[in-house]
Amino acid sequence: MSDSSSTGRYGLIGIATILGLVLVGFLWFVFLAPRPMDFAGGSRVHLADYRSQDPTGVPPEFKDATLIRKGEYLARAADCAACHTAEGGAPYAGGRAFVLPFGTLYSTNITPDAETGIGRYSDANFLDAIHKGIGRNDTKLYPAMPFASYTYMTDADALAIKAYLFSLQPVHAAAPENTLSFPFNQRQLMGIWALLFNPDTRFEPRTGRDPQWNRGAYLVEALGHCGECHTPRNLMQALDNRKKFAGAVQAGWRAYNITADRRSGLGTWSEADLAHYLAMGHADGRGTATGPMGEAVENSLQYLTQSDIGAMVSYLRTVSAVSTSDLPEPNANPAPASYSQGAAATLDSRGRAVYAGACAGCHDWSGVSPVLPYATLTGVRSVNDPTATNVVQIILTGAHRHTPDAGPAMPAFGGAYSDAEIASLANYVTARFGAQSSAVTPENVATLRAEN
Repeated sequence: MSDSSSTGRYGLIGIATILGLVLVGFLWFVFLAPRPMDFAGGSRVHLADYRSQDPTGVPPEFKDATLIRKGEYLARAADCAACHTAEGGAPYAGGRAFVLPFGTLYSTNITPDAETGIGRYSDANFLDAIHKGIGRNDTKLYPAMPFASYTYMTDADALAIKAYLFSLQPVHAAAPENTLSFPFNQRQLMGIWALLFNPDTRFEPRTGRDPQWNRGAYLVEALGHCGECHTPRNLMQALDNRKKFAGAVQAGWRAYNITADRRSGLGTWSEADLAHYLAMGHADGRGTATGPMGEAVENSLQYLTQSDIGAMVSYLRTVSAVSTSDLPEPNANPAPASYSQGAAATLDSRGRAVYAGACAGCHDWSGVSPVLPYATLTGVRSVNDPTATNVVQIILTGAHRHTPDAGPAMPAFGGAYSDAEIASLANYVTARFGAQSSAVTPENVATLRAEN
């Protein structure tokens, strides 16, 4: 045998070995990936065998309610309205656009309209959609519908939600056609994705945890599907629970770290801070929920009972700390009361001028609002984010709150200022009130503007 043929053979063996290792690594990553609650340790038990208080269903305050009323509560806990309601559209009638890197996806109508909604869905059809991501007529659903989280929902709770949705007035509203590029426009491929990343299993309590913790786990993981925004994704766009709740960017907004990490997460928040933030969308010295998180509070969390909010807090406090490397510890100190004082005073005259004209009246030069606590900037995570992603988004789109104590809304300034002016303003705000200044460019602003 010649040296060249031996070299070729060994080369092929080497390539095959590398490909085999890659395949083994991929299979290990997929099939041995932790599930959402694996961080808690202990043993799981089938719900039917759980001997303590059932952590699923509605809270005790609703135990005597009708099935439709229970379904309404659970639909709010699952935040169905946020995705299935377009701006200015009828509730649950779909049509909301989700701008993705590979095209635009529109949410579907889930009112009981027989032609354009779910009016012809049987109980089995509905459970398949919730648990498996399979719509009527074997239509594969995109994981923008968080079925990989909803799969933990019990059949009884899913069917209670169906009963509520079927009690609504039917709305005839066909969703616009998706504009996804190849191969993402091939729905059948979603079946492969679900096979790899959807466990298709119902919630199993942890025997080593108390009933409140298990209730919180069910609310956070199955109904509230918090990980869908707050957990990073792998290359296949599935949740990477090795970095559970460490934060991610969704729909052009940054969903921040909600682990127990003290620098970049919630480790320094009190239970009262977290409970008030979830229920009301604000915690003094911590910030105000805006963007998608603001919608979650507005459409979902503000309607939950105090006991359920407490259960969510109980669960979230136990999530393992994961550090987000680019987030500094927030600066909670007020800035100097005069615009001419402080390190940011000379950084960007254009940003300072915009702040003087549009922002200082509500936010003050110190960052401590004289108007209402919701407008205070000191200690706010978005202002202490060097990417300033959410600062730019809030400037562009405003902050519209519909909770009982929200106070006046912040208007959108996207139409009043250019990309360059907004970039300068964002950089000025982070430099004056944050722990680390940002370096936003007009191009960054244009990209975010296009996603709204």
